[in-house]
Amino acid sequence: MEYKNLDETTRKFMVEEIEKYIESRKIYISNQLNEQGKILWPSLLKEAATSGNDKTLSSKIRSEHLLNETEATKSGTKKMPSNAADLLAEGEFNRFYARGVCLHAIANGQETMTVYRARNSSNPRPESEEKIGKHVDAKELLEDLRIIQGKEKILGVPNGANSGLSVML
Repeated sequence: MEYKNLDETTRKFMVEEIEKYIESRKIYISNQLNEQGKILWPSLLKEAATSGNDKTLSSKIRSEHLLNETEATKSGTKKMPSNAADLLAEGEFNRFYARGVCLHAIANGQETMTVYRARNSSNPRPESEEKIGKHVDAKELLEDLRIIQGKEKILGVPNGANSGLSVML
């Protein structure tokens, strides 16, 4: 994904948010991660926020073999999808990136941010396309992102797994 405001200030705010969630034990830990993955996840996410991105995070998940081989479904189990590392890394990195951008905006006295397509999609969802260019309140989005983790957001940004949407100043 293309993170338009992934600068030192945004990274600092991302790391602060991750550290708060690690300390309070509220960090989202996916059931797709194996036991070693669950142990390493918080530090890997923080490392990506400090000096990497979603791609470096997914690469680490793969190279360290941190995903389960299968995952539970309503009807039993299935093989872990080949893009599971990418979706997990992109989704969680983008959530903390969006939090960082919210805090960056608030620190600068900016009230709103703009939704944009951060990753091209060959088959974009209509509900995602409708959000592009819309302005969202920085404080409301930050609150939304802090309350609901690993799930669809109340304000719909980011717009669920694999949407390719993010926010910018």
